[in-house]
Amino acid sequence: MAAVLAGCSGAASTETDAGGLPPARLFAVLPACCTTPDGMAIDPQGHLVVACPNYADPSQPACLLRIDPDRRVSKWVDVPVHPETKLACPMGIDFGPDGDLYVCDNQGWTGSPQGQFKGRVLRLRIRDGAVAKTTVVAEGMEHPNGVRVRDGFLYVTQSMLTKVKDPSGCLLSAVYRFALDDAHVKVSNTLDDRQIVATFLTRNPNCQYGADGIVFDSRGVLYVGNFGDGAIHKVVLDAAGRAAGNSIFARTDHDYALDPKAPGFLAKATRAKMRTTDGMCVDAADNIYVADFSNNAVVRVSPAGVLSVLAQNGDCGGRDGLLNEPGEPIVWNGVLVVSNFDAVYGPDHRDKVNTGHEMPATLSELCLR
Repeated sequence: MAAVLAGCSGAASTETDAGGLPPARLFAVLPACCTTPDGMAIDPQGHLVVACPNYADPSQPACLLRIDPDRRVSKWVDVPVHPETKLACPMGIDFGPDGDLYVCDNQGWTGSPQGQFKGRVLRLRIRDGAVAKTTVVAEGMEHPNGVRVRDGFLYVTQSMLTKVKDPSGCLLSAVYRFALDDAHVKVSNTLDDRQIVATFLTRNPNCQYGADGIVFDSRGVLYVGNFGDGAIHKVVLDAAGRAAGNSIFARTDHDYALDPKAPGFLAKATRAKMRTTDGMCVDAADNIYVADFSNNAVVRVSPAGVLSVLAQNGDCGGRDGLLNEPGEPIVWNGVLVVSNFDAVYGPDHRDKVNTGHEMPATLSELCLR
């Protein structure tokens, strides 16, 4: 179990680096079995479920946490490992109408040769604190990341399709659609995959990472975050579930021409709104909330596409509740809960505010009222 601070009505913790914005607060300190919290979903009983791929410490088995309405945190289950890699890498998660949990098992995220093209979409039937049944919905995926269930189908972002060489030289990514009852769909990670409903080019040469966060609004319009471009695409689907329209709904004001290796890059980049689009969620009024992973920020995008930074701070350990490389937000019981991924840093990632991994892992919260 983890001790949790009081809710939104309490006093703020510290000042932020974002021009006087109210800071994020501590929602929960997570147990040691979680070193890397990422995707979140709400189960049929109203519990908040958190996926923990544990990239920061692979010695910890990837697991799911469950948080009850009183904010008590417990480990729920370990995620079934891949038979070849002996690892599980759960990122995006969402519940189906029958209570089964769909999981993006992103084996390729670490970049290891062993995990290349071994990503899966799993369907877990969890009963009495144990995985009673595992169905592999799709397999052989390069980089499955975010997932949403809608009208009998799963919509899954693939953040990279490196087998596809676009003439522009830019990275291609995609959204795939699977039926809820699909099993063992073999994915080729090429445009021959009939499950692809929309594709995206990432034009920022300094951050070639594509489709990531994914949400539907109240009208059934699909929105997809293009991580490297700091953009949200609006995808209108036809009756067959294919993209009848794919346009940019909102985009960062970050200048892609800025060199991340140049002096002063971060000082300029962190002034941009929504520099990156990691996990996303939507509220009842169709506001979209975005984890700006690289800028340590959370952004709200109005139904008109207007960007507002809700919280932002500099590098931190996260223990006081400040954002620590936010991975995904979710609206739960009147607050915006944010997972702090905190696992990308170092010489190859100087474009990120985050400079190191710290324990314990945390969730932050922001007031919506």
